[in-house]
Amino acid sequence: MFLDPLYIRDRIRTVPDWPQPGVQFRDITPLLQDPKTFRVLVDMFVHRYMDQDLDMVAGVDARGFILGSVVAYELNLGFVPIRKKGKLPFMTVSEEYELEYGSATVEIHTDACRAGDRVLLIDDLIATGGTMIAAAKLLARIGANVVEAAAIVDLPELGGSNLIRAQGIPLYTVCEFEGE
Repeated sequence: MFLDPLYIRDRIRTVPDWPQPGVQFRDITPLLQDPKTFRVLVDMFVHRYMDQDLDMVAGVDARGFILGSVVAYELNLGFVPIRKKGKLPFMTVSEEYELEYGSATVEIHTDACRAGDRVLLIDDLIATGGTMIAAAKLLARIGANVVEAAAIVDLPELGGSNLIRAQGIPLYTVCEFEGE
């Protein structure tokens, strides 16, 4: 069971027809509610990145904050929030990206990282990949190097993981749900 991706995958709740008919929403909250499962999940990321010579962990608004901040703490690193537009109080840079139903914008403080910082980028789930790619572009614009993007869940049939890799961004996911 220790560090077993199936242990994590089996504890993700699927909510049918949310937020709209035909969508199978992959809910990670059961992973967070059970202390043992949450510890296993965090340990999977910590063990993967403990020898990667990282400088920071960046998490994408909002569920990427949950995992990213805990992983940063366990790795003794700082944490960078990548927020939805209009949520950060200091000078920011922003990146707009396309969603399956429109567009969105994410922002980062201009002083969130130093030039050359090696950053792990974390979110909860990869769907179309737009959010993760936009977040990686923001980090690059302020001079950071994304060592790897990481998420709990990959939905490969939506094509996001392929798009992320096509951008030259290494990607790690704990588990995937394909065609289910």
